[in-house]
Amino acid sequence: MTYKNKNEISDVLKEHITKESFEKSRLYGLDKSYYRMIKETYEISLTTLTLFFQLMYVAWSKCEEIAEYFNISPAESEIFMSNLFIIAATLFNAVVYLPFSIYATFVLEEKHGFNKQTVGFFIKDQIKSLLLNLVITLPIVSVALYIIMLGGNMFVVWLWLFTTVATLILLTIYPSVIAPLFDKFTPLPEGSLRKGIEQLASKLNFPLSQVYIVEGSKRSAHSNAYFTGIFGEKRIVLFDTLLEKYDEEKKVMTGCTEQEVLSILAHELGHWKCNHVNKSIILTELNLLLIFTAFGLLFKYPLLYSTLGFPAGQQPLIIGLIVVLQIILAPYNTILSFLAGILSRSFEYEADNFAVSLSFTDELITSLIKLGKDNLEFPYYDRLYSIWHHSHPTLLDRIENLKKQIVNKKND
Repeated sequence: MTYKNKNEISDVLKEHITKESFEKSRLYGLDKSYYRMIKETYEISLTTLTLFFQLMYVAWSKCEEIAEYFNISPAESEIFMSNLFIIAATLFNAVVYLPFSIYATFVLEEKHGFNKQTVGFFIKDQIKSLLLNLVITLPIVSVALYIIMLGGNMFVVWLWLFTTVATLILLTIYPSVIAPLFDKFTPLPEGSLRKGIEQLASKLNFPLSQVYIVEGSKRSAHSNAYFTGIFGEKRIVLFDTLLEKYDEEKKVMTGCTEQEVLSILAHELGHWKCNHVNKSIILTELNLLLIFTAFGLLFKYPLLYSTLGFPAGQQPLIIGLIVVLQIILAPYNTILSFLAGILSRSFEYEADNFAVSLSFTDELITSLIKLGKDNLEFPYYDRLYSIWHHSHPTLLDRIENLKKQIVNKKND
């Protein structure tokens, strides 16, 4: 309703956003909300049909037939069977959700001027994502299942320790190994912007190793900036769409000035200075321990498997993991997501306030407005909807907070 009823530009934004740009962001938001509702309805329907027709058991039975074809006894090789099931489930999900990926990319994003992908690029991207998902998932699940099969009173702790180590390894290798598989990263050339970034990092004792430009424009017109690295030296990544330039197609200037880019990085480095990444990792690991504990208490319950169509005595561990973590704990996951959103928004405010402490207040305000304009971010949201769904405060909320910081600074 907000997209339909809000037709007036806020006084805060009138100097920066034209009526035409405001209307484009409203229509983009409206289209995205329709898309989201249809996709969520589809997901709920698919889950309901999977449970009602006991499709997990059907898929497991087919995997048993494949195993027998290769003269592998399903009863003696549960890890092999589980890998077959994961492959089948991954391929199934890729197929049933492919229409949504195609629509989102070539209809929704294309309609509003964001999509830059060719059909070939899209297909290659989908195949790489699918293969990478399997390459990472299969070994991790295999080891996890082996730990569970060993049993013992401490298996939950060992399972948790293993997933913690695996997660940290993936986070460590992502910037240098995984990300370059999808996008091209090139060092930011020498110049005033690079010098400004290096000076900012030096001032904060940020262990900067390199500044990269990622060719996000080959994928989308959306823009962003972030830093990566868990241990030791870190790298800063700027989307090429973030840098100020003249858009020949739209006949307008897009992106941010160098000072505005520095204000965005001041915000990002605020996350580092305030230990938001480490805090998030700790909370994630505590959550993993909780859900693995719940799994340890529930996965041997016979009704969990018989309800899905499995005969008495057949209790595949991978099925137990999926059902407990994704279905039984769904209410818990929903509440956790809500609380995580609250925490994330508080982190965003804290990072904004850190940028203010570095005297980037005005630049951060203008950069947020420009990014909102370039990304067609609609400035209005229903308050309750925003609290429930958004990981970031709305544009107007962030501007209001930044202006409060200016007043507080003057009063001090």
